Amino acid sequence: MIRLSFGDRVMTVTIYILLTLLAFMTFYPFWNALVISFNSGIDTSMGGVTFWPRDWTLENYGIVFKDERLVTAFLVSISRTVVGTIASIFITALFAYGLSKKELMGRKFYMILCIITMYFSGGLIPSFLLIRELHLMNTFWVFIIPTLVSVWNMIIFRTFFQGLPAGLEESAKIDGSGNWGIFFRIVVPLSGPVIATLSLFTAVFHWNDWFGPSIYITNEKLLPIQTMLKQILNSNIVSDQMSQLDSAAQGQLAKMRTVTSKSLSMATMMVATIPIIMVYPFVQKYFVKGVLVGSLKE
Repeated sequence: MIRLSFGDRVMTVTIYILLTLLAFMTFYPFWNALVISFNSGIDTSMGGVTFWPRDWTLENYGIVFKDERLVTAFLVSISRTVVGTIASIFITALFAYGLSKKELMGRKFYMILCIITMYFSGGLIPSFLLIRELHLMNTFWVFIIPTLVSVWNMIIFRTFFQGLPAGLEESAKIDGSGNWGIFFRIVVPLSGPVIATLSLFTAVFHWNDWFGPSIYITNEKLLPIQTMLKQILNSNIVSDQMSQLDSAAQGQLAKMRTVTSKSLSMATMMVATIPIIMVYPFVQKYFVKGVLVGSLKE
């Protein structure tokens, strides 16, 4: 057993204190928002609600789930995240698999073109005009098609594929497998960690994106939950939010008289945040391994 000197013990204690403070500063805003979402809005406006709800209520969530707009937005976000993640990972992996082959003609040229797009873009206005000319405005596919290929994810996939033993593909070719068979039967099963990791990154992007829909979507039925949340956060008083609720929700809110724009915003924020947080435990075991194997080459 190694005996620590006094200076080492002081350093260890200091590190633990700093990490504890950092963890608290990171977690507390989320916890406070959760507490406020379960607390009466009128009581919250008096101040002093910090670590635990003082006046428990589910009225804030009742308003959220009775508003058909928010329920629809929640379903749009789920659909976009599922479809967008699957499509993006599939197309990006195919693209990376092709670029991982040394015999591909013009491979360096294609890589240069891809890398250029990481640092330079056409800008917001040209992108808007392109989306409009492609007739993607106010369609579900405006969430999917422009985000099909991620160059950063492609580079990670490509690096991982290049590290796979060449003998595996040669054996599969001897057994009569073509490129598609090798990709789906050999490459994909071996790529579980990196696929899980990049799927999480892609899903978080799709779930959190509010800016794109605010530009390309004017149909309220296609707005995702994050864009709807942004609109609610811009509301300063309850009357602003009440004007956007359906008649049933307005009637219930009028009876309650305990909901404020802040408590309603916190409840909506929790509804928009918790689902994506719940995904992380299922892919956590792949997370570190997936990033490492995709970023290092032997």
